[in-house]
Amino acid sequence: MNIIEKLFPNVIPIWTGDGGVTQSIGQTLYMTFFTALIAGVLGILIGIFLVLTDDHGLLANRPVYWILDKIVNIFRAIPFIILLAVLNPFTRLIVGTGIGPTAALVPLVLGTTPFFARQVQNALLTIDPGVIEAAEAMGLSPAAIVFRVYLREGLSELIRVGVLTIISVIGLTAMAGAVGGGGLGNLAIAVGYQRFQNDVTWVAMIFILILVFLIQFIGDLFAKRLHH
Repeated sequence: MNIIEKLFPNVIPIWTGDGGVTQSIGQTLYMTFFTALIAGVLGILIGIFLVLTDDHGLLANRPVYWILDKIVNIFRAIPFIILLAVLNPFTRLIVGTGIGPTAALVPLVLGTTPFFARQVQNALLTIDPGVIEAAEAMGLSPAAIVFRVYLREGLSELIRVGVLTIISVIGLTAMAGAVGGGGLGNLAIAVGYQRFQNDVTWVAMIFILILVFLIQFIGDLFAKRLHH
C-alpha cells in the first residue's frame, strides 16, 4: 500500500464515478463559472447604473439610484443559507428541481450579483473625477464615457474585485453543496463529515484551496499587467 492509499483510504474508491471526487470538482467548476459569468454581467450593469445615477453621476436620478441601492442592500443583507431556502420554490419553478448544480445557480446568481455590483460601484468611484470632467468637456456621450473612461481606467480594479467575487462564489458553492447543490461542499459534508471519513473532507478542502489560490494568482497577474 503506497503513501496515498494510507493517507486517503476512503478517497481512492470514490475518486471517479457518480458523486466522486472528479465529478464534485467538475460540479464546483460548473457552478463557479456560470455564476461568475451571469452575475458578472449583471453586476457590472447594475454597478455602472449606480455610478451614473447617483447625485454626482452623469445621469443623476435620485429615484432610480434609491431603488437600485435598496435592492442591492437588501439582497446583500440576506444570509446565503436563508436565501437558498427562500428561493427554493422559485428555483423549482425555473429549473424544475431544487437540488443539483443547475438548481444552485439561481440562488448563487441572486446572492452574488448585488455583492459584485457594489464592488463595481466602489471600483469605478476611485477613478479621478478630473478625467471624467475632461471627457465631458470633449463632448463625449455618457455611453462613450462609460466605455472609454470608466471601464478602461477602472479595468485593473475591476479585475481585482472580480477575483474577490469569484473566490466568494467558490465559498458559496460549498455552502450550496451542503444542502444538495452538489460539488465539493456536498462531498465534504455528505460523504466526509456525515460518514466520519475525514480524509474525504480534507481532499475536498484541499481542492477548494487550490481553486482559490489559482484564481487569485491569475487575477493578480492580469491586474498588475493592466495597471497604469
